Amino acid sequence: MTVNSQVACVEIGAVPVTFTSDDQQFLDLLRKRYDGFLSSSAPDFELEFDVASPAAELNGDLVVRRENGEWLLRRGDFVARLDTEKRRGQVKQTSNPYSLDSVMRILHSLILAERGGFLLHSASAICDGRAYLFSGLSGAGKTTISRLAPAGVTLLSDEISYVRPNGNGYSAFGTPFSGELAKSGENCSAPIAALFLLAQGAKNKFEELPGEEIVRRLMRNILFFAEDRILIEKLFDTACDFVARVPVRQLTFYPDANVWEEVRKFKEASQYV
Repeated sequence: MTVNSQVACVEIGAVPVTFTSDDQQFLDLLRKRYDGFLSSSAPDFELEFDVASPAAELNGDLVVRRENGEWLLRRGDFVARLDTEKRRGQVKQTSNPYSLDSVMRILHSLILAERGGFLLHSASAICDGRAYLFSGLSGAGKTTISRLAPAGVTLLSDEISYVRPNGNGYSAFGTPFSGELAKSGENCSAPIAALFLLAQGAKNKFEELPGEEIVRRLMRNILFFAEDRILIEKLFDTACDFVARVPVRQLTFYPDANVWEEVRKFKEASQYV
């Protein structure tokens, strides 16, 4: 750390990450970007940032792989080396929030894979003290479900959900990674009551799916960027465990507020709650 370096800490999913940089403008951007997730906790991981354009020979394709005992992250707008054993890394990136978000998502995807969790392409919200996940590819209805949420429902994310094991099952945490709503989720968490795989139709209905189909669709929506067979196998084991512990249904819904009444009815009828 240089004499002029300053530090900020961002805590997502109960994982505090400190950012060190001598670029005050970058740290101001960071604090604004992650307002609501700033923390004074002791760091779980430390990142040192050099705010500058990466080497000109870098292309735009994302690379995430192990190299010389570290993780190499590389794209046209950033290059980073992360040591997950020593829990520290160095990042060289352009000064824009999209690069910052990308580095943070990749870092947390690696941390979660090692700890039995994952980032999921899904909206998530807390209703009556339990978290519900609404997963699907772009256009499936994640933002629509989020917009339709009634008063009293706490939005954790409209785009990327943070999932961690909690001993008896899994919990979902709020994230600052937003989709079309362009706003952060709330910085809180709750045990997951159900995962709904979204489809749009003429009426609201829940459908059971075969276990192998659920795992396949879950894996398709997990955000993981690394070329690493061991962690991918661990993620698959985590997905199977998640499906065994958390009710998963396909939710075909008509885009009006009644869908949340169906979610509440599902909660009341579920033997898991």
